[in-house]
Formats: sequence, C-alpha cells, structure tokens
Amino acid sequence: MKYALITGASAGIGAEIAKQLAARGYNIILTARRKDRLKEFCQELQTEFNVKVDYFAADLAEPDAPQALYDFCKSKNYDVEVLINNAGYGLPAPFHKTPMEQEEKFIRVLGISVIALTKLFIPDMLKANNGYIMIVSSVASFAPPSTIQVLYGPIKTFMNRFSDAMNISYKYRGISSTSVCPGFVITEFHSASGTQKEMDKVPAFMKLDVESVAEEGLDAMFKRKRMSIPSKRYKIIVFLIKYAPKLVSLLSNRLTGGRYRKRKTSDEN
Repeated sequence: MKYALITGASAGIGAEIAKQLAARGYNIILTARRKDRLKEFCQELQTEFNVKVDYFAADLAEPDAPQALYDFCKSKNYDVEVLINNAGYGLPAPFHKTPMEQEEKFIRVLGISVIALTKLFIPDMLKANNGYIMIVSSVASFAPPSTIQVLYGPIKTFMNRFSDAMNISYKYRGISSTSVCPGFVITEFHSASGTQKEMDKVPAFMKLDVESVAEEGLDAMFKRKRMSIPSKRYKIIVFLIKYAPKLVSLLSNRLTGGRYRKRKTSDEN
C-alpha cells in the first residue's frame, strides 16, 4: 500500500494537500508539532476519504526529528511513495534583532530538514524505481531581497536549486522533484509568523486560495514537472521578476506597504 508523507500537515497548504492526496486514494502520514490537531485531522481524513491515516508529532527544528520520522514510517512498514516537504514559518523581527538560535532553527525547518528527509527516503524510492518529491517553495525565491523575513527568500531559492539537483540526479531512475512556488496564499502562515498586517495590505487579486495552490502543485508533481507556479498572474509576475526586476521591485513596494524599503541617504539620517 502506497503512502504520502506530508510535513507541516496540521493547517494551510499542507492540510489541503493531505486532503487532495487522500481524495486520490493515497494513505496518509501527517506530521507537524501540534499533536492534538494532528489526531483530530487524522480522524477527519479517515472518515471522509476511507483511507488509512496516521500521524507523528515532531518539531523539524530539532536535529534528530527527520530520523525519528523516518524510523516511525519504517517501524509501521509504511511505503512512502510521495514526500511532501511543506513545513515552514517566518521570523517577523528585523534580522539584527533575531537571536542566532532562532535563525538556525528557521534554516533547519525550511532547509536542512528537507534535505535530511529526502536523503532518508530516497534509497527506498530507488529500490521501488518510483517516487515523487514536492518542495513547497515560494515566489519569494525569485523576488528582490526583502526587509521582512530576510532569510526566507534565500532559503527558498536554495530549495529550488536543491530540487533541480534531485531531478538531474534521479529522474532517470523514476524519482522526480517538484518545487511549488505560490505567491500570497490565504492561510494561518502570516498570523503565525507575525506578518498578518503586511498580508492585510496585499490587494485581493494578489491572494490565492489554498485549494487551487494544492491542486496545481499536485498536478505538476504527478506530471513530474520541475516547477509549479500556481495561477497565471504569478507566472506573469515571475516572468517580470526575471526580465524587469526594477519594475517589480517598485510595484511590490506599493502593493505590500513598504516591504522593499529604499536605503536612506546620508541626508535622511
């Protein structure tokens, strides 16, 4: 029996991906930090979709969490065909005010844990000559540097490159990796990350619903595409970022309430 493992599965994009995979007939393994929410969501999925669902509460900021999650799956004989690396959050404080310990945990959740889980599960996928990996990235991976969540964009860029490397290394063996790069999505992410005020300033036409993001991402993954940028509007934005970066920086500053601030001159200090 084939399973899909979803990190950050208790809410938002992760929870919606879990629902849509269950609707496609996959058995589901949920992981996130909130055990009570995982247990409740596990029961919801089993009842609605009549598939086997299990959960493992883990904090991917902890160095040994990926190994513990892999060991859990092996102990239950869960054959993971689909690995969804979705867990993530943001750091709302300015870079110079964030303790290095918080930065390290942030990098571990958004970056190192993705590498660790992929490294752990890919040998099993190689034995099966089949596997799907999704890395939930962001349009921020293409965008100009931001004064909000300074490391977020760079880590997502790194994850896109890592995903590409997995394709080059393993796609000929039946294992593909897809970076899903949404723009602003209506989820708990912004309130949990302390950036809800900035999100509230974003025009409605720039906000995506979680259902369409999950659907487009899964369709791309099962077609073994290297990347998915949900919605035509964000495909256009990414195109402009690449070929008209100054225009995009100006528009982004207007649309998100000063997200990209100009550096002060000596006369302004």
